[in-house]
Amino acid sequence: MVKFKQKYAVIDVEATSASVMAQIIQVGIVIIQGDSLIKTYQTDVNPHEPLSEHIIQLTGITDQQLAKAPDFSQVAREIYELICDCVFVAHNVTFDANLLSEQLFMEGYDLRIPRVDTVELAQVFFPTMERYALGDLAKALDIPLTDAHTAIADAEATAQLFLKIREKIANLPSLTLEHIKTYADHLLFESRLLIDEVSLDKDFDHRTYQEVAGILLRKPQSEIPEKKYSQRFATNMALLGLDSRPKQEKFAQAMLQKEHHAHFIQAPAGLGKTYGYLVSLLADADQKKVVVSVSTKLLQDQMVSQEVQRLHQVFGTSYQTLKGPANYLKLDAFKASLEQEDDNRLLNRYKMQLLVWLLETTDGDLNAIKQQQRLQWYFDSLKHDGNLPQNSPFEICDFWKRAYQGAIASRLVITNHAYLLNRLSDAPSFVKDAHLVIDEAQQFFLSLEDFSHTQVNLLEVLMTLTELLRATESVLARRLIESLQFELGHLVTQKETSQEILIANDKWQKIKGDILELNLPELAGLNKLAHRRYDTVWLDSRYEGGRSVHLLKGASQLLLNFQTLLPERQKITLVSATLEISPQVSLPALLGFEHYQETMIEDDNHHQQAMWIDQEGVSPALPSDSYHRALAKKIYQLSQLNLPTLVLFTSKASLEEVSKHLEEAGLSHLAQGKTGTSHQLKRRFETEKTPVLLGTGSFWEGVDFTSHDRLLLVITRLPFASPQDFLHQKMTRHLIEKGQNPFISYTLPLMMMRLKQAFGRARRRDEQRSAVIILDPRFLEKSYGQSSIDLLGQSHLIAFEKRDKIMSDVLDFLL
Repeated sequence: MVKFKQKYAVIDVEATSASVMAQIIQVGIVIIQGDSLIKTYQTDVNPHEPLSEHIIQLTGITDQQLAKAPDFSQVAREIYELICDCVFVAHNVTFDANLLSEQLFMEGYDLRIPRVDTVELAQVFFPTMERYALGDLAKALDIPLTDAHTAIADAEATAQLFLKIREKIANLPSLTLEHIKTYADHLLFESRLLIDEVSLDKDFDHRTYQEVAGILLRKPQSEIPEKKYSQRFATNMALLGLDSRPKQEKFAQAMLQKEHHAHFIQAPAGLGKTYGYLVSLLADADQKKVVVSVSTKLLQDQMVSQEVQRLHQVFGTSYQTLKGPANYLKLDAFKASLEQEDDNRLLNRYKMQLLVWLLETTDGDLNAIKQQQRLQWYFDSLKHDGNLPQNSPFEICDFWKRAYQGAIASRLVITNHAYLLNRLSDAPSFVKDAHLVIDEAQQFFLSLEDFSHTQVNLLEVLMTLTELLRATESVLARRLIESLQFELGHLVTQKETSQEILIANDKWQKIKGDILELNLPELAGLNKLAHRRYDTVWLDSRYEGGRSVHLLKGASQLLLNFQTLLPERQKITLVSATLEISPQVSLPALLGFEHYQETMIEDDNHHQQAMWIDQEGVSPALPSDSYHRALAKKIYQLSQLNLPTLVLFTSKASLEEVSKHLEEAGLSHLAQGKTGTSHQLKRRFETEKTPVLLGTGSFWEGVDFTSHDRLLLVITRLPFASPQDFLHQKMTRHLIEKGQNPFISYTLPLMMMRLKQAFGRARRRDEQRSAVIILDPRFLEKSYGQSSIDLLGQSHLIAFEKRDKIMSDVLDFLL
């Protein structure tokens, strides 16, 4: 039993601004001794200057309220005597302590007491939080916080947070706590006081944890008995606490048809297909194993945390989520980093954070640690490479090995398209005797194309060659290395522009011959590039982070045949919102299937989703800066509707430029790659009341937004593929050779398919209503516009209006 004797003063200060010249306007103090809040204190303070509109809106404090408040000089003595024998605790203690100490000093009171920061302590001891603002922590930890940004309310919430942190520390096994203490001097100020007050006499629970090489790890969860599924789909859904829908039942029945080994099903968004295929296949006694592949790791995590977890809870279904090795922590690398002395304060904080996390995680998926951006290189050094050192002490508990073995033993395996293709290329038996489900199959075709590409960083390769030359004594090997150095170095020196250049076939054959003859494991990237699959090789140079990056890329001019990667007679179902890209181009043909069964689940008219095309849209033909400023202005205007708003871009560069202009305009927003990863932004978008999220890539398809009943979706630009895109060029050549028009047969239908996929992101529930606004005017200007609008009009209400009318109509439709 830990006895806490020290007194802590948990303090929050509200001020006229966040600058060093700020004046205090409110002080809230909570005194803690032991486990009790023994005293509270609050006072307004007259700053003798008007408050900014921002501070008034943030705190709810008014000039009239403060005009009646005492001067700080009148309350300084009372505050000093209350806290002078305490430890100063605050959420971001630097600001509160510096401001209060300075004001007290000006009144003749020298406050020299230890300081503890609850922000950093929360980051260490609650390692998987999305954000560490007081409001976010209060919500996540179920701490009451009314009247946020008033001093006493924030102080009381911080006091409860402080007690939860201290309780968490007190309950840590001593083995982990002892490790943490070795790094605790790197915490801000005297924050280690909370760690030092806990004695190292708490043994660990051997049923929950295991000690390996001095590190304490959480043991895997015990298996629970699997229950039988009913043969009736509706009964199984009822057991899950869900209602089945007629089209969902039709889809579930289609999953069990066995006329062909390959079955393509077209199913509209919002149908509930995930439960449809999972429940139907797991209830089928003939299906011993089910492997599901989804388009992104984000969607993979989403499915596991929702549908798969629910099936495990209700039916005890054994499952394993499986990603590439680099997603998992390599314990050998982490152990080595613990033994390495570092002066970097942030690095040592991450070491403490990971030590706590290892007591909680059973899968070792590094994506659970959300605060990686500030020291990404450290987390990169901890990523698993798929190999275990000889005599590794972590062999029995290695996270990647455990996931790999779990996939063999589990009845249900969830993976993603990129990893599935890599596994199938090495070991097709991965899916043998299982029913393979490819979800978002239209996206799988793009993943298959990505799989036919590879690249290496030329400068890194040249550095490796230099190291190999120093360590190599063989005359032949030295000659080959020198030859490679010359040829690859010559490519870099010849490259003066940031555009791509194709490498002549005779030159590539010479380089390829040297690579294959050397065949060194240190040149794994080059070895892969020399594979016969890659018949086109080019150099791509660009500027990233202020420096030149030279990438040697390889791809195949041929469309890969996915069926050749599968075991013979493999049971496979491919589910897509669209099977026919155009009358000339079908998804089954693109994937290489000749014999297959096809089922169509018809789509409904989506009266819960309406669409507006802005007659004063923003033309992509505008100069870059004018285009981005105009887009930012439109988005800012739409944000005044105070609706959850998802804004989709086709380019990361455009997203970043628009984000800069929105920041200048003072609009708070989420921006993919800037304010967090896709995983983080999705969660934040789902939990905030009226967020604005700028997204690209995975947000066009595969990410479901279900929490908001009303949603605004803004399409900044029609999602045409770039003419420079390798796949686009490949398909263009392929269709021209067949005498077809590439734009009509492929480019336009693919754009429409992607556009409709985006609409589905905002239409996930029957009760959910969404408004789509298209800012790209090309539907109104181009020859293909009317036919495209007619196609969209078959399922959507469409209107052509100017901005003010659109905003009025959207509010009428949604509210």
